[in-house]
Formats: sequence, C-alpha cells, structure tokens
Amino acid sequence: MEIKKVGICGCGLMGSGIAEVASKAGMKVVIREVNDDFLKKGMGRIEKSLSKAVEKGKLDEAGKKAVLDNISGTTEIDDLKDCDIVCEAIVENLNTKLELYKHLDTIVKKEAIFASNTSSLSITEMGAVTKRADQFCGLHFFNPVPVMKLVEVVKTVATSDATFQTAKTFGEKLGKVVVSCQDTPGFVVNRLLVPYMLDAIRALEQGVATKEDIDNGMKLGCAYPMGPLELTDFVGLDTTYYIAEILFEEFKDHHYAAPPLLKAMVKAGYHGRKTGRGFYDYSKK
Repeated sequence: MEIKKVGICGCGLMGSGIAEVASKAGMKVVIREVNDDFLKKGMGRIEKSLSKAVEKGKLDEAGKKAVLDNISGTTEIDDLKDCDIVCEAIVENLNTKLELYKHLDTIVKKEAIFASNTSSLSITEMGAVTKRADQFCGLHFFNPVPVMKLVEVVKTVATSDATFQTAKTFGEKLGKVVVSCQDTPGFVVNRLLVPYMLDAIRALEQGVATKEDIDNGMKLGCAYPMGPLELTDFVGLDTTYYIAEILFEEFKDHHYAAPPLLKAMVKAGYHGRKTGRGFYDYSKK
C-alpha cells in the first residue's frame, strides 16, 4: 500500500517533527492533539522550524507555504479515520497508549497501518489490543526529527512482511535511513546508548573526573558531537531514567540500572535543558 495520507497522534516535539517531514515528502498530514493549546503550540513549532529552514536557504517561502498547507490540525480523533498510516507520538505511558490504540482501532479504516514512536515500550503489547496486530509496527524517529537521518522500523512477531515493507518504504520516502530491528526493549540505539550514558553518570558519581572532563574526553577523544552528560541533559534526565528502568526490568543487568545520582537529580526536578538545570545550568541561556 502506498502511503498518501498520514495521521499523527501527539503534536509535541516528536509528533510535530514527523508531521513536518511527512508533509515535505508530499503527503497529506492530519495531526491530532487532546486540546487546542497543545495543538497551537505544536503547529507553532512546525512553523518556527520551517522559518529557520527559509533563513538558512534550505527552503523558500513558497515551499514553506506548501508544507503548512499539507498539514491540518485537529482535536477530534475521528478526523484520522481515512489515513493510510497513523503514527502515535504521545506520552511514554503504556496504559495511555493502549487506550488510544483500542479507540483508534474502531475508527481508522481497516487497511491502515498503526505505528508507535515509542523508544522503549513493547510494540507487541500495543498491537495485541487491536484487531490488526499484523498491521502494527514501531517507527522510532529521533529528535529533532527534521534533522536526524535515522528511523528504527520495529517488527513484532505478528507484523506482516507487507506491513514491514510498507513502513520501511515510508521511512525512506521521508528521507530517513532505515534500521530494521526486532521488538526488544531499547531496540538498537537505546539498547547501546543508555548504558553508555549511565556509565558516564557513574563515573561522575564516583569522582573519576569532572563533568566537563568526561564530556570533553568523549567529544575530543572519540569525535562525538556531544559528551554523554550533555547528551543526557538534551534527552532529559527523566526520560533517561524512565528508559533505564524499563531496560533493567527486562534484562536484570546492572548496566541498565539507574545510578543513585540520576535518580536523585530526577526527584529534585533537574531534568536537563527543558527545566533549565541538569548536569549543567541552562537557566541563563
């Protein structure tokens, strides 16, 4: 099946980014949020991103208008009924996602594919609450979606080959490099990345080096664009802690266990850039 109309649940950082790249690829996009305030904020994020592209000469004003004209926002879930694929990018809470998919399954046309942007939760479990588990997969994009070139296409034991191929082609049409993987916690990237970030926090916790030296060591010694502690601030300490808990619960491996320092900072409200304070202070930036 060719994807011509894309439905997106959630207009946050990830949902708005997916909407932007899908529209740029020439697809019609319907993006749904739970209220007008969230929707307005998300649509404003898309407009701001496109304006930056115009400033950098990557897009002209006509191109910006065409992208925006392809996107319609709504608070009504029924407006997703005739989409060819529905990508979910809502809060990382399994029960909330399950309730959404149960509802979507009764509304969206039977041949449509469902895809979750979750970074750590079970795709199989989500698909199991629908009557289209064979048409269910993971599409894990990376933040910021318009910039990051990767998408993980996740296949469950129930995902059909046709669904997987359609999702893979969809990701490629969005200009992404597709990494194919099975439905295991963390998929490929987070399964490798999260232990690296946690080990950096342990090194700081144990006094191995300062946060600046840890980050500079990895940036200058391994040519990484960000050090691990800077990256944790960017991703969010709360998000990192949440993913670590899921991975540890699945594998019971100490490499996935959240260090006490991370847990303490999350409890203190130091969640990284989004709160103005993480391992570094962003309050004046």
